[in-house]
Amino acid sequence: MDPLALTLIELGAVVFCLGLLARLAGRIGMSPIPLYLVGGLAFGAGGVVKLEGMHEFAHLSGEIGVILLLLMLGLEYTAAELFTGLRRSWQAGVLDLVLNFIPGAALALLLGWGTVGAMVMGGVTYISSSGIAAKVITDLGRIGNRETPVVLSILVFEDLAMAVYLPILTATLAGVSFLGGLSTVAISLAVVTVVLMVALRHGHRVSKAVHSENSEVFLLNLLGAALLVAGVASALQVSAAVGAFMLGIAISGATAHSATRILEPLRDLFAAIFFVAFGLNTDPSTIPPVLGWALILAAITATTKMLTGIWAAKRAGIARRGRFRAGAALIARGEFSIVIAGLAVASGVVPDDLAALATAYVLIMAVLGPLAARYVEPVLKAFGGPVRLAAKA
Repeated sequence: MDPLALTLIELGAVVFCLGLLARLAGRIGMSPIPLYLVGGLAFGAGGVVKLEGMHEFAHLSGEIGVILLLLMLGLEYTAAELFTGLRRSWQAGVLDLVLNFIPGAALALLLGWGTVGAMVMGGVTYISSSGIAAKVITDLGRIGNRETPVVLSILVFEDLAMAVYLPILTATLAGVSFLGGLSTVAISLAVVTVVLMVALRHGHRVSKAVHSENSEVFLLNLLGAALLVAGVASALQVSAAVGAFMLGIAISGATAHSATRILEPLRDLFAAIFFVAFGLNTDPSTIPPVLGWALILAAITATTKMLTGIWAAKRAGIARRGRFRAGAALIARGEFSIVIAGLAVASGVVPDDLAALATAYVLIMAVLGPLAARYVEPVLKAFGGPVRLAAKA
C-alpha cells in the first residue's frame, strides 16, 4: 500500500478511536489519559496490531501536544504570580528533589548500574509529568482551585531543575569534560533568566505582538510563536516545555483569555496523540521481567510525591482536601522521564534493563497519577467523614 495512504488510514483510525475512548472516559467519570496510554500500548511495538505508518507523525504531534498543554497552563498565570509562587514554594521544590530523586538512584545502585545509572534513574523518578498534570487539572476543572498555584510552582521548579540536570546528564553520558558541562549549564540558566525577565517586564508587548481580532491570524500567531520559542529553548538546552510555559505567562489580560478559547480544541487533539504516541513506542514484552521493581518504585515515589504536595499546600494555608489534591496531581511521570531514559540508553553507557524498568515505571505512574487525582477526594470522604472535611479547600 502507498505509504501516504497507509499513514492517513492509520491516523484516521487512531483519532476516531481516541474519540470513542474519550466518550467512554466521560461516561465513567475519569480522565481519558490512562485509556489513551493503554490504547497506544496495544497498537505499538509488540502490541496486538502494530501501526507502521504513523510513527513519525505521532512523535512530532506528541511534542506539539506537550507544548500546547504547557502554553495553555502558562496562560492562566502572570509572571508576577509565578515569581510569588516560586518564592513561596522553593522549599517544597527542594524537598521534592530530595524525596523523589533518592529512590530511583538507590535502586539503580542496588541493581549494580553504577553512579551513571543512579543519576539517570534518579531523574526518571524525580520529575513529574507537566503534560499529564496539566491535562488532569484541566479535565477535572481544578484550574481555579487554591492548590493549583502550589502544584504549578512545584512543576515549574522541576522544569527549571531540568534546565540544569539535562545538560549535566548529557555531558556525563558523552564523556564531556567538567568545564564543558559547566558551560552548557551556564547557557541554560542564562536563557531561563532572560525569558523570565522578558515575561515580567515586557509581557504586554508580547501580548500585543501575537494578538489579532481575526481568529485565523490570532491562531497562526499563537501556534507559530509557541513552536518557535519551544524550538529555540530546546536548541539552547532548555526544555521546550519550559519555553512554551514562559510564553504563556508572558501573554496576559484579554489576550490570554482569547488565546485559551481559540487553542483549546487544538490542545485536546495534540495532547491525546501525545499520550497515544507514548504507548506506541513501548514494547509490552519488556515489562514483565522488571515489573516487580517498577511496582515497588511506583509505590514509594507515589507516596513521596503525595507528601511533597501535602506539605507544600499545608504551608500555603490550604485545607485538607486541597492538600491531598495537590499531592495526587504530582504523582504522574511521563515525557521527561522517557527523554531521560532514552538519552541514557542511546549513549550505550547503561544496561538495556534500565530502559525496560523506566518504561514500566512511567506507564504505571502515568496511569496511577490521573486515577489518584480523580479519586483522592472520594477516598478521603469515605475514610475522613463529612464533618472533618467541612472546611473549604
